[in-house]
Amino acid sequence: MSEVQSVDRAAQILQLLSAESPLSVSEISRRLQVHRSTASRLMSTLESHDLVEQEGQRGAYRLGFGLLRLASAVTARVDLSRDAQVCCDAAAASLNETVNVAILDAGYAVTITQTVGQRMVGVARQYVGQRAPLHATSTGKVLLACSPAAEQNRVLGAPLQAFTASTITAPEVLAAELAAVRERGWASAVAEWEEGINALAVPVRGPQGAVVAAFSTTAPAFRLPESAFAEHVEMLREAAGELESRLGFLPGPRSSGD
Repeated sequence: MSEVQSVDRAAQILQLLSAESPLSVSEISRRLQVHRSTASRLMSTLESHDLVEQEGQRGAYRLGFGLLRLASAVTARVDLSRDAQVCCDAAAASLNETVNVAILDAGYAVTITQTVGQRMVGVARQYVGQRAPLHATSTGKVLLACSPAAEQNRVLGAPLQAFTASTITAPEVLAAELAAVRERGWASAVAEWEEGINALAVPVRGPQGAVVAAFSTTAPAFRLPESAFAEHVEMLREAAGELESRLGFLPGPRSSGD
């Protein structure tokens, strides 16, 4: 039996048990049309990962609590997207600029929610679902600065693509920028991904205190000059704090790096 075939049959078992439970090894082998010994090996493997469990010492099988851990990870992302949209709407109304929430996914900053400001001249690009470079965006810098050392080393060790004349392409400069982001607790991108567009981002922490997302605002440079960064950062922190509360994070006293 090939590895792919084993995975397919394991998935079928989980689907069977989700529809009807408990089921004996004999019944599972009959429904999958495989030998009983094959079904038994599959069940033992699933049981070792807590994906199924026996009702008795030699009883029938039902779904295991290991699936709850997997489901909770998906639920957390669904909750994040839903709650982030509410907070994006409120922040966009206050800032009257485009506001985004992004997560780290497969080496990119991926926007999961966006609310566009109502200004006559604004940011027209639709960012939701788009993969953005970590080194050239404010959300990317926040997520990268707060990511494990292995992820930071991966990005710093690879060529850094230039999107504009202002994009950081030197690893040592990016490393210093990430250190500054961790120290002050926010990141900026000054025309680094798109000409004439500036952005700011702050971290969003989940229930355990780990950074799970970045909350940002994006605007034309003439409306979001560097002199206005401090004011906008405070407003972003308020919005991020509301999202953190919704996610269950209980903040302690803030330091300069928070």
